[in-house]
Amino acid sequence: MLLRAVLQAAQDRSLIGGVDLDAQVVHSAGFEAFLEPGCDVLDLGSGGGLPGLVLAVGRPDIQMTLLDAARRRVRFLEWAIDQLGVGDRVDAVWSRAESAGNKPGMRERYAHVVSRSFGPPAVTAECARPLLADGGSLVVSEPPGSAGSEDPTRDADPRAGQVRWPDTGLAALGYRPASHVRRSGSMFVELVAAGACPARLPRREGMPAKRPAF
Repeated sequence: MLLRAVLQAAQDRSLIGGVDLDAQVVHSAGFEAFLEPGCDVLDLGSGGGLPGLVLAVGRPDIQMTLLDAARRRVRFLEWAIDQLGVGDRVDAVWSRAESAGNKPGMRERYAHVVSRSFGPPAVTAECARPLLADGGSLVVSEPPGSAGSEDPTRDADPRAGQVRWPDTGLAALGYRPASHVRRSGSMFVELVAAGACPARLPRREGMPAKRPAF
C-alpha cells in the first residue's frame, strides 16, 4: 500500500514516532466522520502526515492543507504529496500557526482544522481559531489516559487538576462548548467556531504557549 510506504518513510526519518503504523492509520481515519463532502480542511502541525495524509487518501473529495512550522517536515510532506498523486487538492505550507492565522487566503477559510498532537488544549484551540470559518470546527484526538479520552462526561485532567476544555476559556476564544465523540476506538473533541474570529487573534508567535488562554 503506497500510503503505508510513505508513512514508513516518515517513521524512518523520525517524523513519526515508533508507533504501529497500521493502528495509526485506523486512528487517523476516525477524523473522517467529522468531514462533510467537499470541505476544506487544515491539518495543524502535520509533522509526518498524521492524520493529514491519511485523510487526503481516504477522502478524495476534500481539499487539504498540511501546515507545519519546520521546513524539514514540510519538504517531506511535499515529497509525500507527489508520491501519493494528490497534488491537485493537497498543499503543504511552511508557517507557524500564529502567522498562518493572518495570511490572506488562510484566515477564517477552513471548514475544519484537525489536530493529532499539536500541543496542550489551550494552545491548540487558540492557534486553530483564526483559521476556522464561522461554524467550522476544530477536531482534536484526545491522548490515551486523559479523562476526556475515557469518559466524555468527565473532562478534567487528573494530572493537572484542571479541566482540559473549559467552557469559559473556549467562549473567550469564540467557541461553543466542547463535544466528545468516540470514533475508531478513540475519543475526539470537537469545538465549533461561533461567529467571526475575535479580532485580537492570533497573538504573536509563541504567546499561546507562553501565556495560555486557559
